Amino acid sequence: MMLRYAFQTINDRKAGFLGAFAALMCAAALITACGTLLETGLRGRIAPERYAAAPLVVSADQNVHQTTIKHKGDGETKTKHKAKPVAERAWLSDALVGRVAAVDGVRSAVPELTFPAEPLSGRTGAAHGTAHGTSYGHAWESAALTPFTLTDGRAPQATGDVVIDRPLARRAGLRPGDRLTVQSTHAPRAYTVSGIAAAEGGDLRQQTSLFFSAAEARRLAGRPGQVTAIAVVPERGTDTGTLKTALARALHGTTAQVTSGDDRGPVEFLDASGARVKLISMGGAMGGTSLLVAILVVVSTFALSIQQRHRELALLRAVAATPRQIRALLGREALLVGAAAGVAGSVAGLPLGAWLHGRFVALGAVPATLERVTSVFPAVAALAVTVLGAWAAARISGRRITRIRPAEAMAEAAVERTRPAWGRLIAGLLVLAGGVVLVVVLSTLRTEPTSTPVTFLAVVVLATAVSLLGPVLLRAVMVPLAVPLRLAGPGGRLAAAHIRAHATRMAAAVTPLALLIGMTCTVLFIQPTLEDAARTQAREGTLAGWVLTSGGPGVPSEAAARAREVPGVTAVTEVVRTTVRVGLDKYVAQGVTPAGLDRTWDPDVLHGSLKGFGPGTVAVSDLAADQLDLRVGSRLRLTLGDGTPAALTVSAVYGRGLGFGDLTVAHDLLARHMDNPLATTVLVAGDVAGGAGREGGREALASAVAPFPGVRVLDPAGADRLQAERGQANAEVTFLAMGLVLAFTAIAVLNTLAMSVSERIREFAMLRLAGGTRRQVLRMLRTEALTLLLTATVLGTGISLAVLTAFSAGMTGGAGPSVRPVLYAAVVGAAALLALVATALPGRSALRARPVEVVAAR
Repeated sequence: MMLRYAFQTINDRKAGFLGAFAALMCAAALITACGTLLETGLRGRIAPERYAAAPLVVSADQNVHQTTIKHKGDGETKTKHKAKPVAERAWLSDALVGRVAAVDGVRSAVPELTFPAEPLSGRTGAAHGTAHGTSYGHAWESAALTPFTLTDGRAPQATGDVVIDRPLARRAGLRPGDRLTVQSTHAPRAYTVSGIAAAEGGDLRQQTSLFFSAAEARRLAGRPGQVTAIAVVPERGTDTGTLKTALARALHGTTAQVTSGDDRGPVEFLDASGARVKLISMGGAMGGTSLLVAILVVVSTFALSIQQRHRELALLRAVAATPRQIRALLGREALLVGAAAGVAGSVAGLPLGAWLHGRFVALGAVPATLERVTSVFPAVAALAVTVLGAWAAARISGRRITRIRPAEAMAEAAVERTRPAWGRLIAGLLVLAGGVVLVVVLSTLRTEPTSTPVTFLAVVVLATAVSLLGPVLLRAVMVPLAVPLRLAGPGGRLAAAHIRAHATRMAAAVTPLALLIGMTCTVLFIQPTLEDAARTQAREGTLAGWVLTSGGPGVPSEAAARAREVPGVTAVTEVVRTTVRVGLDKYVAQGVTPAGLDRTWDPDVLHGSLKGFGPGTVAVSDLAADQLDLRVGSRLRLTLGDGTPAALTVSAVYGRGLGFGDLTVAHDLLARHMDNPLATTVLVAGDVAGGAGREGGREALASAVAPFPGVRVLDPAGADRLQAERGQANAEVTFLAMGLVLAFTAIAVLNTLAMSVSERIREFAMLRLAGGTRRQVLRMLRTEALTLLLTATVLGTGISLAVLTAFSAGMTGGAGPSVRPVLYAAVVGAAALLALVATALPGRSALRARPVEVVAAR
């Protein structure tokens, strides 16, 4: 009986339930898309390409390990083992090639060298290979791994020969005998294309391959006595699993590990393996934020829907419907709407997840080698969450109508109660207190991975407090606005009267607007706050007059050497950047050349000195010093990018950690353990110009580095602008990640405002019968919308400003968030447009009917 009545109610009140359906469907789609990303990070396949023809691959362990033993009170011990990946590729000793080849069942053991080798176009330094994945160099002897076979020309014999793959030959229009400049780990060099090779089974999709002679490959790899991996080809008839066990036994006691099947993919594509963690983090953060926003929006939507049905529900109570029956009715309605919306949203979320993954790949946040996983689990989870959320939202929103007496329900259906519900008020104050606690905690967090989730959580919690305290806040706002609204004419007076009389219903429209403004401003300005502080520190700490940068893989040491020879140059500092591990914790590290460092770089030394800074010392930021309990003279044990351990003495503690990283070590120490040892930037100090002015100095340096394609000479201001452009590119990932949440919130704004207006047909008819014109009613709606917008703007801006200020205080040490006035105006303008459109369109539709017919029908 109750289920049939629920169906009938939904059928008769399609407009009211359509808003709840839209909110729930968007929530399900968003959760499904985020779940797809999360599942891809957990189970995404990384298929091998170059290693496809090698059933087994021996490689170095790419992780840092930590084992902790906890002693329990009963004498037992608990051992916990953790592992974290290193930033660069770990290499193997080439002595293991012979040991692997000697294992029974091994037909051949092929040593592999993999190193960056970017084919360049002319003197511009434009890369031929970037359109087809990363470009790597190899020794020709490892061409059998894919395998590659020559289709034209011959194998590389001299050190000046190179064999290129077929896709590169097609893109660049190269044939045997042509010359090709390659930027690898040293100065760029022109090679003769001796041959063109094709991969068996089709061209590689994720990388470009260049093959050199064995001697040249070893020189470019820069790892004497080491190999990237060892590919193992078994004897015919040998069981792969048995051989894998035998190899593991033979390599016991070394850092080598043996992989097979799809486990070879992470060995080949280290960036894809690391992207798993990033996708899990992004998917979890987006999904968690989406879920919180969805709960807030859906509860608000159901509350508005039930308020609009207050008279109907009160009448049911008056004709002897019990509270339990009303709760059952609301619950079944919510389950029906939630199930339909969940199915539609889950289906829509699958292509949305595919699009989102594609955009992350296009922006470089996720490598294409990590294949997207599609399964029913995210859709089923989203459906379950949607149905449960709808049911819970309906029960929460209908709690009051089921608890009061029938007579009170009928009275409240006629006139909205003006005094606040004490339960709602107390809950709002408690949630507000929780939001304040989160803001205080945020001001103490000094690392981005810990502060970012708290930042968005604080926004949602404070918006929830606004939702609960909305009627009180709206009535408070109406006090100073009463006079301006009265002076605005009949429309303003009607708007003021309606907002005061229906504060609870109107507050439901303020919540999504405030959330939209607060969340959007936080997303837009959190990254600039961090980047501006980092750029300010870098700008203030750069003493050099010129900066060398590259549009390609980096600036070679040979270019820095040429700059040192320019008359007037007093110091040249090469800078490389990577991440290292201290224990299992990751820290940003930079390597700098020690000679003349005090003339190019000022990190704001707080303790100690950079005099005597060299290979055995390290300078640390004050944040890293606090986290690691370090001081001048302390011994710091860390793991370099390729897994090599190092022990360094702290020589200085500096304050500009945002601009220059957590740790600073000698350039050669860091570069030797990086896949790409080319400098990110090169700082040049001295009176290069002489009497020729700034342009003369630029020309002198540009002439010195002219033989190096892609290397540019910039002044510090130009380098700062370049850094800002790179930061903007990185921010696109954050904007995309949170853009869907903001789009969902924007839809909720339209949905809530449209629902609020569409149910006021009788009110509009009564106003027109009382002498009000159609224009006056529309003016009243616009005035209401602008009043709600003003309230939401103040609340949303306050939420965002409080959160951003706390974030800035924790991350930068100064309570000064970076707000872009133009962007802020655009956010408020977009919110105003949404509010006016969502009010005007349903308002005009509601005014089309004749007032007498509307009143007679109701």
